[in-house]
Amino acid sequence: MNQKVLKTLEYNKIITQLTSYAASTPGKLLCQNLLPMSDYHEIVQAQTETSDALTRVRMKGSLSLSGVRDVRDSLKRLEIGSSLSILELLSISSLLTVAARAKTYGHHEESEEFPDDSLDSMFRSLEPLTSVNNEIKRCILSEDEISDNASPGLHKVRRSMHGINDRIHTQLNSILNSCRSYLQDAVITMRDGRYCLPVKAEYKSQVNGMVHDQSSTGSTLFIEPMAVIQLNNELRTLEIQEQKEIEAVLANLSGQLMPYTEELAINLQILTRLDFIFAKAALSRHFKCSEPKFNTEGRIHIKDGRHPLLDPQKVVPITVWLGTDFDLLMVTGPNTGGKTVSLKTVGLFTLMGQAGLHIPAFEGSELAVFEEVFADIGDEQSIEQSLSTFSAHMTNIVHILNQADSHSLCLFDELCSGTDPTEGAALAIAILNFLHNMKCRTMATTHYSELKIYALSTPGVENACCEFDVATLRPTYRLLIGIPGKSNAFAISKKLGLPDYIIDDAKTHLESEDETFEDVISRLEENRVTIEKERAEIESYKAEISRLKSGLEKKEERFDERKDQMIRKANEEAQRILREAKETADRTIKNINKLAASSGIDTRALEAERTKLRENLKKVDGNLSLKQETKKPHKAINPKSLKLGDGVRVLSMNLKGTVSSLPDAQGNLFVQMGILRSKVNLNDLELLQENSVSGPGMESRRKGSGSSNIKMSKSFGISPEINVLGMTVDEAVAQLDKYLDDAYIAHLPQVRIVHGKGTGALRAGIHKHLKRLKYIKEFHLGGFGEGDAGVTIVVFK
Repeated sequence: MNQKVLKTLEYNKIITQLTSYAASTPGKLLCQNLLPMSDYHEIVQAQTETSDALTRVRMKGSLSLSGVRDVRDSLKRLEIGSSLSILELLSISSLLTVAARAKTYGHHEESEEFPDDSLDSMFRSLEPLTSVNNEIKRCILSEDEISDNASPGLHKVRRSMHGINDRIHTQLNSILNSCRSYLQDAVITMRDGRYCLPVKAEYKSQVNGMVHDQSSTGSTLFIEPMAVIQLNNELRTLEIQEQKEIEAVLANLSGQLMPYTEELAINLQILTRLDFIFAKAALSRHFKCSEPKFNTEGRIHIKDGRHPLLDPQKVVPITVWLGTDFDLLMVTGPNTGGKTVSLKTVGLFTLMGQAGLHIPAFEGSELAVFEEVFADIGDEQSIEQSLSTFSAHMTNIVHILNQADSHSLCLFDELCSGTDPTEGAALAIAILNFLHNMKCRTMATTHYSELKIYALSTPGVENACCEFDVATLRPTYRLLIGIPGKSNAFAISKKLGLPDYIIDDAKTHLESEDETFEDVISRLEENRVTIEKERAEIESYKAEISRLKSGLEKKEERFDERKDQMIRKANEEAQRILREAKETADRTIKNINKLAASSGIDTRALEAERTKLRENLKKVDGNLSLKQETKKPHKAINPKSLKLGDGVRVLSMNLKGTVSSLPDAQGNLFVQMGILRSKVNLNDLELLQENSVSGPGMESRRKGSGSSNIKMSKSFGISPEINVLGMTVDEAVAQLDKYLDDAYIAHLPQVRIVHGKGTGALRAGIHKHLKRLKYIKEFHLGGFGEGDAGVTIVVFK
C-alpha cells in the first residue's frame, strides 16, 4: 500500500494507538511495522487470531507480557561460545519467566465452552526451560550482585574477604581513636580501592603511611596507614579472585544455555507475536470492534460503522454498501455534512481489516480484499512544485488511473473541483466512467448536479447523500444511499436572513433543467422523511401489538398452569378421601366378619358384598388416575422442522429435555434430560414453546407428593459444577447463592465453582462469601487434575 494513502486515511494514527497496547519492545516494533495485507487467507488468519485473543481476554483476563527482552544479540554470542554478562543473563531469565507465565495462561482443557483456537499451538510451543531459569535466578540476585552461593569457590573467597575487611576496620578504628586530633573527620574512607584515613595536611608526618589522594583545597590527605597496607594488598588479591569466580559462574550459566539457543529464539518469536496479537485484541476492546467477514468479490457492507478517531460520544454511525448492485457510489450534500468522514471511514476500515484489525462496526459487517487502495482526499496544493490545488489533485488522479484495476478501491473527495464547474463536471464523469467500465470499486463525493444525474442514469452507479436538517441548519451526518443530495443553498441563506427578493432573483438565473432537478430532489427528500416517519409509526404499532400478544400468551399460560394445578390438587384430595374410604370399609368388613363368625352367620354373602365394594372403589380410583394422567392432545412433530437444542417433553416419562440428535429414518432420536440422555421416538415427544426448557437440568413432574419427590426432582436437574468466569464478584455471588441453595436441597455432597485464576480478585471474593454460609462444611482449591487454583471445591454439611 502507498504510504501517502496510509497517511491520508490516518492509518498511522491507528498504528500509534495499537503500539501503545504492546508490552514489550519487540512487540511494539511489530505493531509499528504492521501493514495491510492483500492475501485472503493471511487476512482471515490474522482476524481469527485477533478474535481468539479477545475471547481469551474476556474469559481469563489479560495476558501480561511485560518482561520480554530482545535477546537476539545474546543468542548470537551464545552460538559462537561466548559468555554472557549479568544483564544478558537476566534478560534471558526474564524472557523465560514470561514464557512460563504465558504457557500457564494458554493451557486449558478442550471443551464446548473453550475449544482449541488459533493460539493454542503458539502457547504449546513455548519452552520455559524451568531448571536453567531457576539456576540463573539462584546465582544472580540483581544487575550488580551475584549470590555468595553461586559457586563453592565464590563462597570461599567472599568469606575470606569478609574476614580481611573486619581486620582492616579493627586496625583503622584503633588508629582513628589514637590519632583523632590529626584527622579532618573521624571516618574511614576508600581511595583507589584501598581503605584510608582523612588526615589534616599539617599532621602528615604524624600518621605513617602511603598518600593516595588529597582534597581539592589541599587541606586533607587520604593516607593508607602502614598497619593496613598488607591487609589491603590481601583484600585486593581476593577481589581479583572474586572476579574470576564470578566470570566462572557466568560462563557456567552461559554454557547451560548454549544447547537451547533455538528454543530461546522460538520463545522470543512466539512471545513477540503474542504481544502483537493481544495488542490487537486490546485495540478491538477499546474501540468496541467486531470481526468483519471478508470476500474476494469486491463486496463492502459496513453496518453502523464509527470512525475510530472521532469522539465516540458524538460520532454518528454510518451504514454503507458497495459492490453488489452497484460498484460506484456518488456521495453528495452540503459542506461539513460528513461526506469526507464517510469516505475516510470506508478507506480506513478496509486498511484496518486487511491488517488483521477488527473494525468499530456491528457484527456481520463485510469487507473486500483489495490489492491496492487509492485516495485523493484533502488539500493537495504544492507550493514547492508551483502547483495549484486543481493541478495537484489532477496529478494524483492521473497516477491513480495508471495504477488502478478491478482489484482496487478508489476514493475521491470533491472530484475535479477547483476549476470551471462545467469542465470539472465533464472531466469527473469521464474519469468515473473509465473506472466504472474497469469494474473498479469507487466512492466519490461531489457538489456537481451533473454527477447526480450521471448516477441516476447509469446502471451500476448509485447516489447517496449526507442528510441535512434545514430547520436547524445542521447536518445529521447520516448517510442515505439511493438518494441524491441537495446543496440547500437557498434554504440556508433564507434561514440566515437573506431577503426573499434576492433569493427570488437568484432563482431566475438558474437554468430550467437545474431548477426542475432540484425540485425533484426536494420532493424526493420530503417523501423520504414522510415515509420514514410512517415506517417508524408502523414499527411502533408492531412492537405494541407484539407486546400485547406476548402478554396475552403469558396470561393464557398462567391460566393453564393454574387450571392444571387445581385439577391436580382436586385429584390428590379425591385420592386421599378414597384411600380413607377403603381403609374404613376394610375395617368395617373385618368387624362384621368377626361378629358374623361369633354369631354363626354365613359369611359368603358378606364376602361377595365386600368384593363388589372393592371393585367399585378400584373403578373410582382408576377414573381418578386416568383424569390425573390425561394430557392435552399434542401435534405430531415434523422431523424436518426439528433442530438441535429444541425443547421437548418425553410423554412416557413426563420429563422436559432438549434434542441432542436429529431423528433417523425410523423417527428415533436422543433427548438430553438433565444428566440423563435417552433414545426416544418422535411419537413419544411433544414440542415445547421456546425457552420452556431452562438451565442445565429439566423440570420434572412426577406422580405423588412429599419432600422426597421434591428432592428427587431437584437433584435430577442440578449440575455438580457452576461456571462464573468473566463475572464480577457481585454477579458471581448472586449466581452462587441460588445455585448453592438448590444444590444443598438436592443433597449433593459437594460442588465445583469454576472462577479461573486471573488476578485472584474473583476467587478471593467468592471465598469471602463462602465463609458466611453455615451449611457449608469446608471449601478448598482444586488439586492436580481438578482445575488447580482456577476451581474451588465446596463440601456441604
